[in-house]
Amino acid sequence: MRLLEERDDVAYGKVFFRKGGFITKEWYPYFLAVRRQGRDFEDEYEDGLISYEGKRIYQVVSEVEKLSLDEIKRVAGFDKEDKSKFDRGLVELQMKMYLTMCGRQQRMSSKGAGHGWSSTVFCTTERFFGEEVFEEAKGMSKERAMEAISKQVLRLNPEANHKKIKKFVEGS
Repeated sequence: MRLLEERDDVAYGKVFFRKGGFITKEWYPYFLAVRRQGRDFEDEYEDGLISYEGKRIYQVVSEVEKLSLDEIKRVAGFDKEDKSKFDRGLVELQMKMYLTMCGRQQRMSSKGAGHGWSSTVFCTTERFFGEEVFEEAKGMSKERAMEAISKQVLRLNPEANHKKIKKFVEGS
């Protein structure tokens, strides 16, 4: 979390194999071009590519600048019985690069006093990086983006398996 608080050119979220990882602002358009392919949230939801739980979470976060995990659950109406649905929806939105972690926030008691561990804060990726990253992604084909990322992975790890690179980039 400290990195997210000190820099604005790196995003962190569950974006690789449903596990946490960093993507720099420089490489974000490439991953967007592959994972979103110029589509927006409503298009993907209408085509059944985003779950109902994902939609509930996204609507709540997209209406404000940023929200803590606790606030998202509360405002979107998730309770303890919905924990696995909530978790799946939140990971889905990170994998599709609609939400990203953008810091942490102290939990507050009903009396307004801070207590316990900090809660992770999420925002839309558009708010986190700004529109220029998304404009760059729109001007890039999936194939060009996939090729550029694959070359970078192979430059860093010449032994990387091509099938695993594809899964890594596509988020599948």
